Amino acid sequence: MSEGATALRHSVSVAGVVVREDGRVLAIRRADNGAWEPPGGVLELDEAIEDGVRREVCEETGIKVGVERLTGVYKNVARGIVALVFRCRPESGAERLSDESVEVDWLTPDEVSDRMAEVYAVRVLDALRDDTAPSIRAHDGRELL
Repeated sequence: MSEGATALRHSVSVAGVVVREDGRVLAIRRADNGAWEPPGGVLELDEAIEDGVRREVCEETGIKVGVERLTGVYKNVARGIVALVFRCRPESGAERLSDESVEVDWLTPDEVSDRMAEVYAVRVLDALRDDTAPSIRAHDGRELL
């Protein structure tokens, strides 16, 4: 880095695409902006990645999950946020609201496409694919680049 240059920092977030046996996916409607998204949030500095996924999903939905695999890495180039998205399975708990979620629902893939903004719907749809290679995508906060 050149002298006088400012170090750039990224934030890391995690999200869980929780898939039931019937193929429906757990989603929240956020309290702050009303948007539908898979549950997730910022990874704590001292937290293991998969522990962060389990914590965020449970905090926002009441559902305890098992983490299966990484399905995608998404960078919001406008805000410097890197999101790691994991496919999960529900293990226990019951749906409940939180300070961050005003609605919790199990959506079909078609409902995901209808309700979620493109940058979040693609994360869910990528997680539903059968191949094991994670997707790597960039977006500007609204649309894929």
